[in-house]
Amino acid sequence: MSNWKAIPHRRFNPLTGEWLLVSPHRNQRPWQGQVEALTTATQPAYESTCYLCPGNERAGGRRNDSYSGVFVFENDFAALKAETEAQYWNEDGLIAARTERGICEVVCFSPRHNLTLADMTPSGVRDVVDVWIERYVDLGGRDFIRNVQIFENRGEMMGSSNPHPHGQIWATEALPTEVAKECGRLAAYRIEKGRCLLCDYLALEVRGGERVVCENDTFAVIVPFWAVWPYETLVLSKRHVAAMDKLSDPERDGLADILVRITSRYDRVFDVPFPYTMGFHQRPTDGEPHEECHLHAHFYPPLLRSATVKKFMVGYEMLGMPQRDITAEQAAARLRQMSELHYRLASHPPEPEWPGP
Repeated sequence: MSNWKAIPHRRFNPLTGEWLLVSPHRNQRPWQGQVEALTTATQPAYESTCYLCPGNERAGGRRNDSYSGVFVFENDFAALKAETEAQYWNEDGLIAARTERGICEVVCFSPRHNLTLADMTPSGVRDVVDVWIERYVDLGGRDFIRNVQIFENRGEMMGSSNPHPHGQIWATEALPTEVAKECGRLAAYRIEKGRCLLCDYLALEVRGGERVVCENDTFAVIVPFWAVWPYETLVLSKRHVAAMDKLSDPERDGLADILVRITSRYDRVFDVPFPYTMGFHQRPTDGEPHEECHLHAHFYPPLLRSATVKKFMVGYEMLGMPQRDITAEQAAARLRQMSELHYRLASHPPEPEWPGP
């Protein structure tokens, strides 16, 4: 059989039931497309005009606590509101709508304005993990919340409005589309085979090793076979746990460790703060056991050929199906080659402890 990975082919995503087109030969074409502006300015540890720094006034007029660790507050410009009253609209099944209740929170990972997950220590990220779990349990325990989506948009290229290290949590009344697709596929696989789809997939990838980027005792990072984004990765719990609240202390440490390691590798690819959207998929909070669910996180970075060249979903990808040029195997090999020593630490010593603003 010919080297099928080097010629145009389609790959199947068992988590969504969808296909994508892979065109490795297109890497040889010259690039004359858009080049993004590269932001490399060094940020201070405290910025008086930042609406997320400790003690500062936020854009909505409220003032932050003078926090020294992880800080959570309800989004001043939330996309969802808990008090929204239920209403429905339907015209012949063609024009249909319904109101949606929810809660949106902001999670500041650190008081330091100039850090990212890649710059933080595993113990500092462990504090973030603990807060994520606390918020998942609290928000998921509300009687109208069916899903708690924890995510981070990093970098201007991914729409982040502030460089201060932070993420978001959107707790929703309905099950979001991507979560519903994955839950349906995971449940169908469990019914058919009596096993977990992601447990089986992880075992297959660890045996082969070709798409494994890094791992520790409790988590593994893989460029999934069906990856769409150039350096997309999947962070998988090695033990079958449906959600964060079931992680043991060593597993919480392992999650913090693996997040620092993969984000440090990302920053090493082009020696710049690597933009991405990252988020966790886990058990919905609708009261059902959801034994089919397996805790995992998706990293979706947009960079393609350099620190200034972004991949866009256009043309055939919007009208037909997703398409990529570099293969998952090539991306995994590139990420494996990257040092886990952050590029800034290679030339500068670490900063002293947080002194406060």
